[in-house]
Amino acid sequence: MDSIRGKCSGFSSGAWVIKAQVKTLPSGPGVYRMLSGSGQVLYVGKARNLKKRVAVYTCRERLPRRLQRMVARTRGMEIVVTRTEAEALLLEASLIRRFAPPFNIMFRDDKSYPYIVITRGHEFPQLLKHRGSRTRGGLYFGPFASAAAVNETLALLQRAFMLRNCSDSFFAARRRPCLQYHVKRCTAPCADKVDKLGYARQVEEAIDFLRGRSVEVQKKLAAEMRQASAELDYERAAVLRDRIRALTSIQARQDVHKAGLGDADVIALHQAGGHVVIQIFFYRADRNYGTRAFFLRHGENEGAGIQVGRGFPYSGIMASFLAQFYAGKPAPKTIISSHMPSDARILAEALTEQAGHKVKIIAPKLGEKKRLVDLALHNAREALGRKMAEGEEQEKLMRRLAALLGLAAPPRRIEVYDNSHIQGGFPVGAMIAAGPDGFLKKTYRKFNIREAHASSDTGMVREVLTRRFRRLLEEDPRRESGMWPDLLLIDGGQGQLNAACGILRELGVQGVAVAAIAKGPDRNAGRERVFLPGKAPLMLSADDPALYYLQRLRDEAHRFAAGSHRARRKKSIGENSLDAIEGVGAARKRALLHHFGSAKAVSEAREEEIRRTPGISAALAKRIYGHFRIQDL
Repeated sequence: MDSIRGKCSGFSSGAWVIKAQVKTLPSGPGVYRMLSGSGQVLYVGKARNLKKRVAVYTCRERLPRRLQRMVARTRGMEIVVTRTEAEALLLEASLIRRFAPPFNIMFRDDKSYPYIVITRGHEFPQLLKHRGSRTRGGLYFGPFASAAAVNETLALLQRAFMLRNCSDSFFAARRRPCLQYHVKRCTAPCADKVDKLGYARQVEEAIDFLRGRSVEVQKKLAAEMRQASAELDYERAAVLRDRIRALTSIQARQDVHKAGLGDADVIALHQAGGHVVIQIFFYRADRNYGTRAFFLRHGENEGAGIQVGRGFPYSGIMASFLAQFYAGKPAPKTIISSHMPSDARILAEALTEQAGHKVKIIAPKLGEKKRLVDLALHNAREALGRKMAEGEEQEKLMRRLAALLGLAAPPRRIEVYDNSHIQGGFPVGAMIAAGPDGFLKKTYRKFNIREAHASSDTGMVREVLTRRFRRLLEEDPRRESGMWPDLLLIDGGQGQLNAACGILRELGVQGVAVAAIAKGPDRNAGRERVFLPGKAPLMLSADDPALYYLQRLRDEAHRFAAGSHRARRKKSIGENSLDAIEGVGAARKRALLHHFGSAKAVSEAREEEIRRTPGISAALAKRIYGHFRIQDL
C-alpha cells in the first residue's frame, strides 16, 4: 500500500496530488481511495487498469460536478493492487461498507437475513428460524426478507409437516406430549407417538417441499388422504386434509410463485425527484420469500438527493449496489435485474467465486422474467411514494402541487375519484382522500352505480360527485367539519373534467379546485397529462416529484375502486363458488378439493397451481382462475 499527501487547496491541488500518484501506478487491476487532509476516505473506486482510471481524475472537463468537488478535497491517495478484476470489485464493496465514503453511493442494510433450518446431528431434527452465521449443522432455506415472513412460513410449515421446534434439552426431558402435539403442530417423538422411520418421512417431505417439489408432496398427501378415507380412518384423513390446506396456504402467502425460476433475486431500480430506490424480490425454489426496499444515498450533501445521469448512471448504481449487497452473503444462481450493471461479466465472476456456484446476471426484455421485473419496479415506485410522503417531503410536494395547479395555498384535503366495472357490469365509483399527513383511509368512500350509467364513464363521474356534494351541502353547508376538499382529482381526461366542473356549477359549489389526470399515449405511466379548466393540458417532466405524487394518488384511487368492484362481484357470485364455474363437474370439483383442501384455497390459488391438479386442463385452469380474478378493463 502506498500513500501520498498534498498541502494545497482547490481542484488544481487535488489534481496535482493525483498526477503525482499516477506516475508510480501499475497498469493492472486494483482499488484506490481518495483521502481528505484529515485522512477521511472521500471515495473508493476500482479499476482494471489503475494508471488509466486514476488519470481521468486530473481532467476537470471529463468529470461531473460531484467528482470535481471530490478532487478539490483530495489531499492523499491509497492504492491496493489486486490479482484480478473480480477481487478488486469485492474489495471495493467491502471498503465502501467499512468507510462509508461521502462521494460513493451507499445503502443502509445493517441487518442479517433470517433463514429456516432443518437441523442435523439428532435422531429427530428440529425445524427452526436461524439468523446469523451458519455454524450449526443443518439444511438452510432462505433468505427471507423479514422476520415476519419467516415466522409466518414457519408456523404454516409446522402445521404441514409437524416437526418439533423445541430445544434438545427440553426434548430429552419430556415423557408426555407437550401442547404442540395437542394442537397438531408436532407428532411428539419425545413421547414415542411417532417412530424414527415415520418422523424421517416427515423430514423428507419438508425438505422436498422447501426445495420446490411441492406438487409431488401434495399428490402424496392427497393419495394418503384418499386411502385413509377408504379405510374409514377419518381422523387420519382429517389430519392429512389440514396438512394439505397448510401447504396451500404457504403457497398462497408466498405470492408470485414462478415455476422454473429456481433460486433467483429480482432487483429493480427506480428514481424520481432526486431519490433512488432498489426493490428486491427473493425467490428460492420457485417461491417468493419476501421483498425489501433499499433507499440509496451518498453522504456528501445528502439532502440534495441523487441526480441520476452522467454522474450516477443506472448501470453504475446497479453494479455498486449488487457488489455491496452481496458482500458477506452468497448470491443466488440468477440475478434478474431491471438494468444491466456495468462490468456485469466481472461482477458475475466475483459473485460466483464468493458464492461457490455459478451466478448469472440478466436484464430481460421480454417474457415472464420481464414481467417479474415490472412487478418489482411497481413495488419500488410504491415504496418511493411512501418514503416521499413522510414529513417534510410531503409538505414540499403539497407546495409544489399548489404552484403547479395555480392554487392559492397548499391543499389540506385532496379527493381523488375513479370508477371500476367489467363491460358495464357491477359498476363501482370510489373516492379516496389525502392530506399533508398522507392518505386519509378512514374517509374513503365507495358508490354502487346505477345500471343506467354503466356504459358511460362521464355518467359515473356525474352520479358520484352529485351524491357526494349533495350530502356535504346538506350535512355541512358552512364547511366546518374538515370534510370539504380543496382539490378534486379525477382519473380521466377532458371529458371527465368537464363533467366534474358541470356538476359543481349545477350544485353551486365554489372554492373547490378541479383537475383530471390521464395517462399518455398507449397508457404509458410517466407521460401523463394534467387537465385544468380553461387551460391547455400540462405534461410534467418524468422526474418531477409533483407528477410522482399525482401518479400515486391516482393509483391508490384505482386500487380502492378495483377492490370495491371485486367485492361487489364476489358477493353476487355467492358461496357455492366451484359449482358456478362452467366445466367443473363433480369429479373435477373433487380433484380440486383433494389437491387444495378447500374451495377457498382454490379461489386463492395461482393459475399455474390450478393447472397441476389432476384432470384440470390449461384452458379450464385459466377459466377457474379468471372466475375469481377477472382483471378490470
